[in-house]
Amino acid sequence: MISFALQSKPQTAACVFNQPLITFHFGSGIIRDVNTDVPLNYERIRGYCPNDGYYSYTPYTNDCFNRHWFTLTDDHTPGDVDGNMLLVNSSYYTGIFLKTQVTGLKGGTTYEFGVWLMNVCNLTSTCPFVLLPNITIRLQTETGQTIAQFRTGEIVRHEVPHWTQHRAIFTTPPSETSLTLIMLNNNPGGCGNDFALDDITFRECVQPTPLVTSTTKAPNVTKKQPVVLKPQPKKSIPEPEKKQSRNVQIVKPQKDSLAYSTPVVKPKAQLFPPPPPVLRSRENTVVKQIDAEAGEITINLYDNGEIDGDTISIYHNNVLVMAHARLSQKPITIRIPVDPSHPHHELIMVAENLGSIPPNTSLMVITAGGKRYEVFISSNEQRNAKVILNLKE
Repeated sequence: MISFALQSKPQTAACVFNQPLITFHFGSGIIRDVNTDVPLNYERIRGYCPNDGYYSYTPYTNDCFNRHWFTLTDDHTPGDVDGNMLLVNSSYYTGIFLKTQVTGLKGGTTYEFGVWLMNVCNLTSTCPFVLLPNITIRLQTETGQTIAQFRTGEIVRHEVPHWTQHRAIFTTPPSETSLTLIMLNNNPGGCGNDFALDDITFRECVQPTPLVTSTTKAPNVTKKQPVVLKPQPKKSIPEPEKKQSRNVQIVKPQKDSLAYSTPVVKPKAQLFPPPPPVLRSRENTVVKQIDAEAGEITINLYDNGEIDGDTISIYHNNVLVMAHARLSQKPITIRIPVDPSHPHHELIMVAENLGSIPPNTSLMVITAGGKRYEVFISSNEQRNAKVILNLKE
């Protein structure tokens, strides 16, 4: 087993690296979970602002946790339209958040492992006690033997979004063609310990390509007139030519280092209008995400249980659409078009009071594409409830 920290200084190796043989870039749209086992302290959610102990595959973030997170308009993969990244809101318990199989490797072969990571917490946000992601990456055989282990060190916050690639070199055992990739966070969740991950790659280390040397055919000569080749004066060879005179052609990969960073351009405009104070000052918890066919969606809101005077306000994409509405047995109805021109909608329910029986509870019945969804919502003076509606791809 090898165990070391992923470093920023280049490592030398008697080989060059091919283009990635295996890449995990998490696809686009709704995908099957990459995890082969359900993580003990984590749960998947479909959304772009997962809460503590949750993770999601999402192409963007937007105004998460009162702008404590960066707003990201895309993932890391270049040219990947609506491509997903793995977004992790760290659990309060340390442990594994990713465990998956890597197949198609060669036995007894040296590879470079790479992964792009970003701390999504904004440096300008105030944290009373800052905790940072510190990730251990482990590669194991099918029998559980660890053949390589390395750590990223603490993934620091930045003032602007910043992707950083971490890389390390390992060698597969002679008889192993598949490995288990395990990633775990060594620090518990808290302010500053949330991150995005994308483009896990495995690049094979290959021997440099030998040069093909050419020979010059000697001129035809007669026995009567033998040709004597006189030694030519030795010429000084410029330094670059001396390097090229060897029998091995050194093919260098593109400029690279074991860890380097790429700044992400801040979006020029927000996806939605700026949120009002009541959405900035409270936590906006995602309680449901629905992918619906194109058409009109009908939303009915009722008081859940005993009618106790609960009142709510409703915001659609940060815009107030209903103020101080009283919940009862009669529905409060909202209709929303979902189509290619309006593919994404966020409804946030804000408790204006707690009624006579706290907290403020309601039943949301959503009818979309002939399907009916029931969502039970609870909100209070510290936490709003958010429902996300997306056009199904």
